[in-house]
Amino acid sequence: MTVLLFLWALTPGLSAPAGSGFTQAVQSADSTYGCLICHADKRRAFRLGVHSERGIHCDDCHGGDPTTVETQSAHRGEFLGTPSKAQTVTLCSSCHGDPDQMRQFGLSADQLAEFGTSRHGMLLSAGNTDAPSCTDCHDAHTILRPEDARSNVHPHNIPSTCATCHEDGQMMAKYGLPTNQLELYRASAHGVAVFERDNFAAPTCVGCHGSHAALPPRVTEIASVCERCHQLLGREFDRGPHGPATQAGTLRGCLGCHGNHETVRTPVDEIAATCTRCHDAGSEADSVGNEIQRQVKQADSELESAAHALDELLRIGRSTDDARARYRAALTDFRQMAQVQHSLDLELLQDLGLRVASATGIVHAQAEVAAEEQWEHKLLLLPIWFFVLAGIVLAVFKLREVR
Repeated sequence: MTVLLFLWALTPGLSAPAGSGFTQAVQSADSTYGCLICHADKRRAFRLGVHSERGIHCDDCHGGDPTTVETQSAHRGEFLGTPSKAQTVTLCSSCHGDPDQMRQFGLSADQLAEFGTSRHGMLLSAGNTDAPSCTDCHDAHTILRPEDARSNVHPHNIPSTCATCHEDGQMMAKYGLPTNQLELYRASAHGVAVFERDNFAAPTCVGCHGSHAALPPRVTEIASVCERCHQLLGREFDRGPHGPATQAGTLRGCLGCHGNHETVRTPVDEIAATCTRCHDAGSEADSVGNEIQRQVKQADSELESAAHALDELLRIGRSTDDARARYRAALTDFRQMAQVQHSLDLELLQDLGLRVASATGIVHAQAEVAAEEQWEHKLLLLPIWFFVLAGIVLAVFKLREVR
């Protein structure tokens, strides 16, 4: 009886067993759930996913006859129990490779072709079962939408999904790959944006390597991959001497200064030191790096000082509308300096620095004028306070005289 009640609770449309004490309107049994007799756990997991919402049933993937309760007859015909990794790819692509079926969901139908070009797909085609198939990343039964936080391919979860294999030291040793990518990524600018700020525009593993077509970018492709997000920086980079060097394959593009999984912003005080990773100290390139650092550092200092001047205006109680507008303009020019320094254009960098200095100088001047006026007001109040105090003293003496 307990087993019958369990199956009844899991199976929509089935009436309660006789004598169970449960009452329910009699409905026709849904024969597509006959697999529940042995596979209730699989069906329960499957119903959490998007495939169940679309009316897909066990036999659509596994074949067999779900209308019978006998194991032998249920598994007759073209039955596929536990598909191999290669069979799984073929099975999933039977729907996901059909443009006519995928069009309504706005999904690409070329995942199989992309997977075949990936390192994973090539290994699997060669019979290497270390390589993942569809269900290693998406699960076998509980297929969730990418925006679902429980999904293996949600932006928060993608790095951990990839790390399932890429942190396996024994497996990665076969291919000469490191196992600390996730650790480095979490501490990087991209990882902080994803995990701490929930900025899902920041790239995860698939943002740089691709998902189904997972491959590491070639040396000549790295800058192009970064430019997909950092378009303005990429334009300046291509305009400078490092762009042609990257296209020739003699420079690792953006990775030469920023790293790959451990991507970081170069601190202002370390710009020149970053240049000496490739260039000799005292060289012309080193001089350019030092000049860039000097100009950027000066502009950064002026912005910080202007921010304090704004705070002083607020403390005094003066209007800060004009000062804030000038500060925002200076901040915009400073951010353009971060772009221009990738081109090593010292003349344009100096022009932007002068604009920062001009705008922040006006903010400083406004704060100084406001401070002087406040002091003058205090000085003007001194005679008034003197006469008030003198009046109080005279009044006290007069009161005593009257008494």
